[in-house]
Amino acid sequence: MYAVIVTGGKQYPVIKDQVLSIEKLTLAEGEVVEFTDVLLVNTGDAVKVGTPKLAGIKVLATVLEHGRGKKITITKFKRRTTYLKRQGHRQPYTKVKITDILI
Repeated sequence: MYAVIVTGGKQYPVIKDQVLSIEKLTLAEGEVVEFTDVLLVNTGDAVKVGTPKLAGIKVLATVLEHGRGKKITITKFKRRTTYLKRQGHRQPYTKVKITDILI
């Protein structure tokens, strides 16, 4: 069984016991997260598709850790004008483990 959930403006296909990194959540490690924005559920026998979301279906997950992604560098440069600007960014994330898909 798998489902497609929405969190942080992105869609993620998930299955039970999967570990994935999503946009940062303001929860402590070990807490349970309940995703109610479910777009699709495949039970093996039937596929349920929401318009746009399915009602009454939840995906439960446990927060494993918080962290920051790889550093990316942004460089702005214009030739012959002595213009050079550098900036770095590390996107924060939350790593969660999908514990159950409740239909």
